[in-house]
This record gives sequence, structure tokens and C-alpha cells, in this order.
Amino acid sequence: MTATLDGRTIAQRVSARFADAVEAAEPGWLRVRAERLVDVVRFLRDEPELTLEQLDMMTAVDYMDYFELVYLLLSVRRNHQCLLKCWTGDRADPAVPSLVPVLYGALLQERETYDLFGIRFADHPDLRRVLLWEGFAGWPLRKDFLQIGQGAFHPGLPHFPKEGGERGLLTGPNWTGEDAAQELNQ
Repeated sequence: MTATLDGRTIAQRVSARFADAVEAAEPGWLRVRAERLVDVVRFLRDEPELTLEQLDMMTAVDYMDYFELVYLLLSVRRNHQCLLKCWTGDRADPAVPSLVPVLYGALLQERETYDLFGIRFADHPDLRRVLLWEGFAGWPLRKDFLQIGQGAFHPGLPHFPKEGGERGLLTGPNWTGEDAAQELNQ
């Protein structure tokens, strides 16, 4: 069974190397400043006793005021893992540094997070949508995508995009009249 490293212990090691990097730590996780994310991950990868060389999973959480990025780093050699978190500073245009230069496995995971949450990754070599098509209006995993945060609830799209026909045109909070006109002309 893979052991989960104590976030407080890892925080002490990271703080000894980068005094300003750690924001918070609990037994199950460690949160670092976005500006130090690449340095910390490189340290966790290269530290001989840790060797957290694989990005097992990455996702984001929308807290309405900010986004939290969650990284699960894994050491295959040592059979342990560490949960690392990072907050984006700006909700309107969230961005953090890309981990692709340090962990190549972040390439598609960062693209997926960008595609669904709209979080940009600085210096990513190919940041574009991977699940949805280019030009898709909005970021579907944000809580405000369906206007849930504004007290309204829209249960999603009435049908698949460009389906049209008897089921009607696409309408909703993230579709413009221009989108509907384009759908009619197909």
C-alpha cells in the first residue's frame, strides 16, 4: 500500500530550502505559494529521500473566491505520495506556473484543467483545449458556469451542441444570439 507523507514533515523540509514557499500544512497535505510551485516540485522530485517524480493526478477546486490546484505526487521507487496544493491569486484570470518543465506528465493534465476551469499555466508548451472544442463558451467546471452562485440554476445544455433540429437551438447563460444564428445556418 502506498504511504501518504505527512504534509507537516514535508513542509519543514521545503521551508528549510525555501523559507517563503509554504503557506499551510496539515497531516494529509501541504499548500505552497504559486510563485514557488515549480521550485518546490523540483525539490520534491530531486530530493533523494523523497523522489516524488510522477504527477499521479491533478485537478482544481472552485471555491467561488479563488481556485485551488491539487497535485498528487508519487514516488514509484519509494512507494509514497504527497498531496500538494496551490491557490490561484486572481479569480477573473487565474494563472499559475506550468509544471511541464519539471514533470512532463503535467502536459495533458494542465490542458484538461485549463479546458474545464480556465486556469492558465504560464510557459505551458501547448495550452489549448483538450476535451472541448476551441471556441466553446465558458469553463464548465466553474461553479458560476451554470449560474449556481447567483441563485439561479440552469441544468446544462438543452441538447448536444449543433444538434438543433426538433430539439431547438442552444440557449443558456453562456450562449449568445450569434451562436444560435450559426447553428441555424448549418
